[in-house]
Amino acid sequence: MEAHLVAALRCPVCGDGLTLTDRTARCPRGHAYDLAKQGYLNLLPASSNGIDGDSAAMVGARTVFLGTGHYAPIRDALILRAELGEDDLVVEVGAGTAYYLAGVLGMSPHRRGIALDVSKYAARRAAKADPRIASVVCDAWRELPLVDGAAELMLNVFAPRNAAEMARVLSPTGRLLVVTPNQQHLAELIDVLGMVSVDADKERRLEESLAGEFVRTGSEVVEETMPLDRSAVEQLVLMTPSARHLDYRDLLQRIAVLPEPAVVTLSVTVSAWEK
Repeated sequence: MEAHLVAALRCPVCGDGLTLTDRTARCPRGHAYDLAKQGYLNLLPASSNGIDGDSAAMVGARTVFLGTGHYAPIRDALILRAELGEDDLVVEVGAGTAYYLAGVLGMSPHRRGIALDVSKYAARRAAKADPRIASVVCDAWRELPLVDGAAELMLNVFAPRNAAEMARVLSPTGRLLVVTPNQQHLAELIDVLGMVSVDADKERRLEESLAGEFVRTGSEVVEETMPLDRSAVEQLVLMTPSARHLDYRDLLQRIAVLPEPAVVTLSVTVSAWEK
């Protein structure tokens, strides 16, 4: 993790800025946070202990599935809408393995990224995704450990949205890109495999969650069909929240009756917002 990225972070206890010396980030008041050996910085407040993030198995499944390229249309849509300068800072909230963040940074050697996630297992992967990315463990529902106006762009892909904090962290000209699933997303698998369905009121809840802090400036539906073999279907399910309540043996039995390949719909909305 590079010192200039740590300079965009702030102490989760007192809110003062952090500086990196050797492998320890410190604030002027003496609060100190050591870099984990895997390269991430844990800025999760003590009061957030016990909060559930993605498990090691879920993160592993996500790494495998995203590596197949089936969700590349989502990443490509974000890249097209990013509109970044050569040295801008991009922050992703709920970054997981930083697959989308690394894509948005593109080829510019001077762009920087900060991946925020509550899961230490995700943070380990994100720390290795790109040398330009700082990986930080934090709670998205609390104050984000970033200084005011640090980011030119924030990404929020299938993740929690703390509108007030995201607005604080964005620069006056900054933008927010949000990815939400549509009703058709993975529809061929939802009932057959017993997965969590997409909330019919998701669009309304998105508007409500950002109201007062952001205005929508545009949106685009990204929809593709994905031919998935049974292994890919398994990894897809295991990387989602559905993995928390499905019995693994039962899941395999249900997957076994699917055609191969199973043609599954990818359907999301990518929306752009400004403060």
